[in-house]
Amino acid sequence: IRCLKGDAFLEQKITLNYRLLDWLTSVIKDIIEDTIEDEPNKISTFIAVNNMLNELDNETASDDIANLISETLINKIFEENKPNIVVNLGAQAGVRYSITHPDAYIESNIIGFYNILEACRNNPVEHLVYASSSSVYGSNKKVPYSTEDKVDNPVSLYAATKKSDELLAHAYSKLYNIPSTGLRFFTVYGPAGRPDMAYFGFTNKLLNGEKIKIFNYGNCKRDFTYVDDIVEGITRVMQGAPEKKNGEDGLPIPPYAIYNIGNGHPENLLDFVQILQEELIRAEVLPKDYDFESHKELVPMQPGDVPITYADTSALERDFGYKPNTTLREGLRKFAEWYKEFYK
Repeated sequence: IRCLKGDAFLEQKITLNYRLLDWLTSVIKDIIEDTIEDEPNKISTFIAVNNMLNELDNETASDDIANLISETLINKIFEENKPNIVVNLGAQAGVRYSITHPDAYIESNIIGFYNILEACRNNPVEHLVYASSSSVYGSNKKVPYSTEDKVDNPVSLYAATKKSDELLAHAYSKLYNIPSTGLRFFTVYGPAGRPDMAYFGFTNKLLNGEKIKIFNYGNCKRDFTYVDDIVEGITRVMQGAPEKKNGEDGLPIPPYAIYNIGNGHPENLLDFVQILQEELIRAEVLPKDYDFESHKELVPMQPGDVPITYADTSALERDFGYKPNTTLREGLRKFAEWYKEFYK
């Protein structure tokens, strides 16, 4: 889904069915209006990709990922709408999928992001905000993860592409004085999320009577971050571009920043599964007598996985006065209620 507002350009590749796509289109439009309700005149255009592609030539619309890797489409959007702030959330996400489908990650995360950077260079913008990932921290032993930590040893292709995005953004900030901010998201979850994420996939499998696989025998921790907290973080960051200034050599100091957006409270996977099942029963997605134990399977760690993610959000708190605070139970309850309503 692509959204354009007067001072913002939000983009997200959603691989869901059309019913969910239509639902998300209306929800994101509401989010846009709510987040800048004090300045309603800034909302100028709202475009959904599934409608927009119909307006383009067949060559552009022939591929379902043309929305990111099509230089023609990206340039068309920038030239026609002249966005001041660009928020690029478009990516091929997921660690395990990157092992079996590497081409999708190079196309979307590298070529697609390069197209965004070039469009920002040729159509000057006030601020580029883009999604990075906690995956860039790899298997770092030091926790919580700080944006000051070294992140040169990715353990998955997905992580490598996200680190590459950060490096590309830094180069463009230096060369062309483009203010850019990368946001390292930590295990985002909530209503209308990605079906391949554990909470969503587990729900589908349990509903179908299938077994769920809990990796590393449950000895993993994840810093789950509710989607509304992510939206709030993006909204604050997009309005605070890094300052443009020159160094002693007279050349621009890269107006570049990186922030973690995470809950700052890692949860054990077994505790996560326990809370999820309780909330699915509460929302009547699953019956009260559901036999969870017979549907759980503890399995070894998978390639590309890490034992823990844990965000240090002190920089975000310092610069924007914000720290995500939705508890895992609150977030999973909202997801379970949404799931019950959406799939009824």
